[in-house]
Amino acid sequence: MKDVVALGELLIDFAPLATDAAGYPSLQAQPGGAPGNFLAALQQYGCSTALLGKVGDDAFGHLLVDTLRQRGVEVRGIVFDPTVFTTLSFVTLDPAGNRSFSFARKPGADTCLRASELDLALLDSCRVFHFGSLSLTDEPARAATQIAVERAKKRGKLISFDPNLRRPLWPGEDAARQQIEWGLRQADIVKISDEEIEFLWGLSPRQGAQKLLREYGARLVYATLGPSGCHFANPNGCGDVPSPDHIRVVDTTGAGDIFGGSAMSRFLRLNKAPEALSVEEMRAITRFACCAASLSTQTHGGIGSVVPEEQVQAIL
Repeated sequence: MKDVVALGELLIDFAPLATDAAGYPSLQAQPGGAPGNFLAALQQYGCSTALLGKVGDDAFGHLLVDTLRQRGVEVRGIVFDPTVFTTLSFVTLDPAGNRSFSFARKPGADTCLRASELDLALLDSCRVFHFGSLSLTDEPARAATQIAVERAKKRGKLISFDPNLRRPLWPGEDAARQQIEWGLRQADIVKISDEEIEFLWGLSPRQGAQKLLREYGARLVYATLGPSGCHFANPNGCGDVPSPDHIRVVDTTGAGDIFGGSAMSRFLRLNKAPEALSVEEMRAITRFACCAASLSTQTHGGIGSVVPEEQVQAIL
């Protein structure tokens, strides 16, 4: 049995290393995609994982699958498709390391995953099923995701969801809100950013977390606050954890995903229901995840930026 099975995109992030006088960047290819980053953190911190998804039958697709395999992630649920290219993401960074994205995804392989291609045996044998909103942007991946969520819920799996809003991938803001709201209503555990809460409801992170608990059926919420840390909440209470000091940020790509995977790894160790966690247990989970995510920003990329657990423990 796998601890966590995720469904969604696996892609190449092209990170800028330098820029010439005319403004053209030199780019380095990095393995990424939110579910891949999420699982890489889980795997690094002692959990067993698998990914359901699709890549192109091309050089980048095979590199990505090999990268996950080398990190211990089960890859038999990843389909190679010779008719589409592996999705590519081009990252630009501001002076503080904050990133924006442009995507080569018209279509990308991840959007072409069909329900008939899902490895249901992996799904049936996991403890937690995780997905994000990027698998809801286009058909047929949207229908495949909905079927996977329905099956996981019927079999009593915990459902984890990350809105992971990427505005350029949606036909409009209304479509993004509609699909993200659907995902939120399926989830037991939600990792959501302050920017996503503002986008959806115009609320503060604390107000958004309480709305998710009261109105959406969430049982545990992490509302990340960028460099300021994270607000956590469940029916037993809530609190805030700051990010560690003195982190020199190079690239924030994947930090939210790594937070989510790191938090999930600590949660699973407790072997408790999400709503049963005490405030102090949630605080300890969130502190670990904030440290792991912060340390990941000291280098480029997502999957490759997950640091060993001893480095996280050293700053706790």
